[in-house]
Formats: sequence, C-alpha cells, structure tokens
Amino acid sequence: MKWYPITSLEDVETIIDRSRVTPCLIFKHSTTCPISSIAKKRLEMEWDFGEEDLEAYYLDLHRFRSVSNHIADHFGVEHESPQVLVIREGKATHDASHLSIRANALLPA
Repeated sequence: MKWYPITSLEDVETIIDRSRVTPCLIFKHSTTCPISSIAKKRLEMEWDFGEEDLEAYYLDLHRFRSVSNHIADHFGVEHESPQVLVIREGKATHDASHLSIRANALLPA
C-alpha cells in the first residue's frame, strides 16, 4: 500500500481532479490516538487494491488541522478521527470512522 501525503489545500484539489480518473481514499489520522493507529494498521493489512483501483492519501490531523477542516466542509461530512473518505468524480461516496474503517467496506464505494 502506498500512501500519498496531504499537506495543503492544493493537495485536496489534486485529489478531486485525480478522482475523476481513479477513486481516491483520504485517511484522516490522529497520530496520538490509539484507535486511529489500529484503524490505519488494519487498513494497511487488509489492503488489496492496485493504484489503478484506489489511490490512498494520508492526512496528519495534528499537523494539518485546517486542511482537515477544509475536507469536512468541502465534502459535506462531519469531522471524525480517524476517518476515511472515498472520493469519486469529485464527491465523497463513502465515509467511515473509528473501527468501522475496513478495506472490504470500500469495495462498494
């Protein structure tokens, strides 16, 4: 599994553009939360997608809180941590948080 970092609002715009070609996953991670670490590790262990199926992007909530807030506002989802969003055609088609984050749950999205 390859993670692409999200560090700016421009990165979010890039994800929106990329999602018109291939679906994109945004993982909003709290580096100080044990549940977030469990969710991230489990997602990595279960990952069975090629980059042409789903590109994975990672956001450190503590370092880039304003970017996280922008993501919540732009995609119309309530902020949670940890949280995953699947972006297709510029829109969030799936979101999950905490221990509901599972790779197999991403298939329908």
